Amino acid sequence: MNLFNLITILQIILGITLVILVIIQQRGGGLGVLSGTSTQYYGTRRGLEKLVFIGTIITGALFIILNLLSFLVK
Repeated sequence: MNLFNLITILQIILGITLVILVIIQQRGGGLGVLSGTSTQYYGTRRGLEKLVFIGTIITGALFIILNLLSFLVK
């Protein structure tokens, strides 16, 4: 397995992880906005919500770095 294949596999894993992290964030109400059952809450992120938020930022940054690195390895 060469370096390009390894980067491609890591990009797929990070891409799927990034999508999952964005989906599980509940900021903004999600699909409840469509039915009118959304409760808007703007406050400080704490606990698991903060961990998911930071994880999303880190995963997104790693995904961008791997994409740029793939151009150099190619």
